Amino acid sequence: MGGQVTQAGSRALRDLGLSLDFYAAYAVVHDVVFAAVYVAVAVIIFWRKSDERMAMLASFALLTFGTAGLPNTTYALSIEYASLWWPLSLLDFLGAASFGLFLYHFPDGRFVPGWTRWVVFAWIAWQLPAYWFPSWDSFDLEGWPGWLAITVWTAFLGTMIYTQTYRYLRVSGATERQQIKWVVFGISVAALVYLGIVVALSPFAPAPTTPGMVANILIGYTFLYAAMLLVPLSIGFAILRHHLFDINLIINRTLVYGALTASVVALYVLVVGALGQLLQVSGNLIVSLIATGLTAVLFQPLRIRLQRGINHLMYGERDEPYAVLSRLGQRLEATLSPDAMLPTVARTVSEALKLPYVAIEIGHEGPMETTAIGKPVKDPVRLPLTYGGETVGQMVLGPRAGGPFTPADAALLEDLAHQTAIAVHAVTLHREAVRLSADLQRSRELLVTAREEERRRLRRDLHDGLGPRLAAQSLKVGSARMLYDQDPKTADTLLSELESDIEATLSEIRRLVYDLRPPALDELGLVGAIRDAAEHHTSHAANGLDISVHAPDKLPPLSAAVEVASYRIVQEALANVTHHASATDCVVRLTVTGELRIEVSDDGTGIPEGHRSGVGLHSMRERAEELGGTCSVGRSPSGGTRVLARLPLPDREKLASRE
Repeated sequence: MGGQVTQAGSRALRDLGLSLDFYAAYAVVHDVVFAAVYVAVAVIIFWRKSDERMAMLASFALLTFGTAGLPNTTYALSIEYASLWWPLSLLDFLGAASFGLFLYHFPDGRFVPGWTRWVVFAWIAWQLPAYWFPSWDSFDLEGWPGWLAITVWTAFLGTMIYTQTYRYLRVSGATERQQIKWVVFGISVAALVYLGIVVALSPFAPAPTTPGMVANILIGYTFLYAAMLLVPLSIGFAILRHHLFDINLIINRTLVYGALTASVVALYVLVVGALGQLLQVSGNLIVSLIATGLTAVLFQPLRIRLQRGINHLMYGERDEPYAVLSRLGQRLEATLSPDAMLPTVARTVSEALKLPYVAIEIGHEGPMETTAIGKPVKDPVRLPLTYGGETVGQMVLGPRAGGPFTPADAALLEDLAHQTAIAVHAVTLHREAVRLSADLQRSRELLVTAREEERRRLRRDLHDGLGPRLAAQSLKVGSARMLYDQDPKTADTLLSELESDIEATLSEIRRLVYDLRPPALDELGLVGAIRDAAEHHTSHAANGLDISVHAPDKLPPLSAAVEVASYRIVQEALANVTHHASATDCVVRLTVTGELRIEVSDDGTGIPEGHRSGVGLHSMRERAEELGGTCSVGRSPSGGTRVLARLPLPDREKLASRE
């Protein structure tokens, strides 16, 4: 197409009913349309994005490449006007250099990785003499410049593909990935069509000699020029309107129907060739009809298989939800450890939908425990995991490089989220059971420890306190008996001391009994014991403290542990009010609402800022926590101190409370 028509070509044109003028017009129209589209896209980009450096580079590259890449027109001008050869070569060089620079810079205007800048500079330096010394870039394989040219072009194309792949996978965000796909799609389709047409027309090289060959070349070059127009159009869409169309769908359909077309052509050629060899015929109508019929029968099944395969390649198994759910169920059944369930789910979701990042977060409020597969991405999609109407966690998904999730993806993810919520609930129950088991074991250890400590205290008190006293009393009784007849006065003195010792011993025994369980609880009940303690502290207060107790007339039956804990908490709180609060009024309030609520508040000075809890406050909290309750200490509305304890009631006690 670029050069003079041979005499054989002229005869072939005349045989087709076409003149040399038509051929010239054909070539010029193609060049004009080619240049017009490139220049139009360049002008629109310049007009709309003149404030962006990357857009300006794209506009310049399209402008110079589109006007310089006219093989017919530029060749004719350089032949007709020798003085235009230098400026046309310069324009051609600028087009090639700027377009190569654009491919290495797009879409963010940076060299990624940084070392690729030296590849671009080397390639531009290589191109510089090539446009002024055409033999330099010759592909004559007999000389070293040809081999060197092949090496340079291979290195340039390889590094260009590498830099865009590296940028797409590791650097670019979602918007930049869409832009890269537009440009790569346009250039790839154009390159494939170019190679396909060149291969298809290679039997007609170097020059057509028959009307059929000329017609094939004219049609082929028309498709070639049309394919080359995809380059500026895809660049324009990438810079100006990359969200206007779904590029993923376009790529999907292009792959499907491109592969389908190649398969159909290959099948037709294979059938015609095989039957021709078998029947020893060529150009037979029956053979062509058989090949056409077989191709038509296989067309739809082949299209379905190709569509399914390409969908699987791009989107994973989103079109096979039952298979994904079945495989997830099988993997969960084969998982022995509950701790391995969530990694199994995350890995299955990632493999099924080809997602770069999948994480499962357990919990709803506060810090969450995360199980992740892959590297975190920007702006992930979060799906709540709900079980029994309650949110048990969320699934965090990094969309594929292809863009946001489609409705088909969303439908499969909804089913997977339901199954994942069940797994999360099972893992949560398992961990809760393990925690409760550990708490139970710890509680048992604490009970055993407390029992042994109590036994040790009793042993110490009995051995070190009551034991020596009783021994001394026994000695005094013996001495009094011996002196009773000889020295009654001394014996009477010993008996008097013995009486005092016995009273002290009785007091010690009462103290031991009181430490085990306050007798007032058995004699007066919980409310009566608290009132008695309040009166005791009121009478011993130095600043006229008034303590009032508000409690129901009748409390539900309480366990001994709840009674003792309640009494001790109130007793410790009243002791703090008496000794530290400088209060004039204190209120003790007991209420039962499914739990026993104990509140002690005063109007004293309150707890100072930064005050550390002492033994008494720590003891109150421990007593409440031992029964599964809570105890908090803070400021009251009046400015004093407020102690609030909540003690749970067993089911039977709750039932008695309702009655």
